[in-house]
Amino acid sequence: MTVIVSTFVSSVLLLFGTGLHPLPWLTWLAPLPVLWPAPRVGARVACCAAGLAWLLGQSRMWPYFLGTLGMPFPAAGAVILGQALVFALLTWAYRRLLLSGRPLTAVAAVPAGWVALEYVLSLTLPHGAWLSLAYTQTDVLPVLQTASLTGPWGITFLVMGLPAALAVATTPQVRGRGRVLVVAALVLALPLGYGMWRLGQPHPVSTARVALLDTDRPDDTVDLATTAGRRLLDRYVARIRALPRSTNTVVLPEKTFAADARTLPILIDAIRRPAVEHRQDIVVGLVLHRAGTSYNAALGFRAHGGEPVLYLKHHLIPGAEEELRPGGGLTFVAPGHGLIICKDLDFPALVRDYRSHGAALLLAPAWDFTEDGLLHSRMAVTRGVESGLTVARAARAGRLTVSDPYGRVLAERVTGHDEFTTVTAALPARVGATVYDRFGDWFAWLCMLLLAPVAVGRRRIARGPRPRATQRRRASGVEGARADPVTGGGGQC
Repeated sequence: MTVIVSTFVSSVLLLFGTGLHPLPWLTWLAPLPVLWPAPRVGARVACCAAGLAWLLGQSRMWPYFLGTLGMPFPAAGAVILGQALVFALLTWAYRRLLLSGRPLTAVAAVPAGWVALEYVLSLTLPHGAWLSLAYTQTDVLPVLQTASLTGPWGITFLVMGLPAALAVATTPQVRGRGRVLVVAALVLALPLGYGMWRLGQPHPVSTARVALLDTDRPDDTVDLATTAGRRLLDRYVARIRALPRSTNTVVLPEKTFAADARTLPILIDAIRRPAVEHRQDIVVGLVLHRAGTSYNAALGFRAHGGEPVLYLKHHLIPGAEEELRPGGGLTFVAPGHGLIICKDLDFPALVRDYRSHGAALLLAPAWDFTEDGLLHSRMAVTRGVESGLTVARAARAGRLTVSDPYGRVLAERVTGHDEFTTVTAALPARVGATVYDRFGDWFAWLCMLLLAPVAVGRRRIARGPRPRATQRRRASGVEGARADPVTGGGGQC
């Protein structure tokens, strides 16, 4: 009964602590209920409880994967079932190490293993660092600052490590529980202290201002060769002209227009005029058809005039953008102001590359799926903290969001409720480079090294009392299993 209750509680905590609209504090508790009984029951039971808890906890993601994103069932199943399997294996490793008398290694194995999973998936899947638990903590600013040191991997380590430490601390027969608690408190206190210190530093604001514009009417890309396309272009130009003259930069959403060699000059002439007259850099997202090939592009119009600069989206959405060809390279519309498009912000390495080339601000046309607008905007916020950048993200069917290098949301509005949605914000001054920007995924590799002791042979803690079941079996002439050293219960992993 204890295992059933623990599985149910963990699944509920995962249900509301992860996903598209997570409650941050629940995420820290979610693994605890299934880790706590792990050394008290058999290995198979512990693994099954952990795997089932994860499956139930991710049940709300099935409609999102299959319906909203249109993922094939095998792909969606591989993501959710694969994570459940890894969580079960980590629970098995936790139990094994704890029964072997290595509580600190047991605690470290759970978060290190999950970080390793997230990191490998970020390198091998076409979605980047999209499945990280770090995004559950984006509104907890002291925790979010850890990303400037370790990337998202450090936040994941904290979120998974605390419940593992609490599970060990509440197992009375474990020797060295006090040491585990001291180490856990130190590991948690150092990044939180750093986060509070970083947030307490002066945050000067520049005189520059950015504006994000969107209308979801129409709610699809409009070809400039049509009357509807010309009308939409006129509406955006009128909206740009109505912005305060103090606005220095304007960003329109992803794939707002479709243009080819014949209609592209219409867009260029219409947008370049207010850019020069108002001394504004303007970024427009469009589908660009060129020489028989289509691209997801962003055009950057400079305040001083001249030909616009072109950025082509690097990372296309599998299935939804199969007809498009990916681009490459970095594009700056002004010194320190880089262009990037939507899903490209899911890839920390690309953002670090921009920072290493002098970017202080990323201007991001984007297009979400309405229900994932919060999550995707917070992923962009995390990228800004990692590399010390301001991010201005204008998303159709999502949110217009401006965030600073510390993860503070300076301006934000959900799109689709008005004919036009607009936000403006003063841009922060440039900040210094972060540890993560300089050293990259060092912490993810450290976590992989931490997994090495999992394969090392075990040693026992002090012997517990012989289990009654074993005594009965031996009394009947049947050789029993060796007692578990933590609880005195039978069964080995």
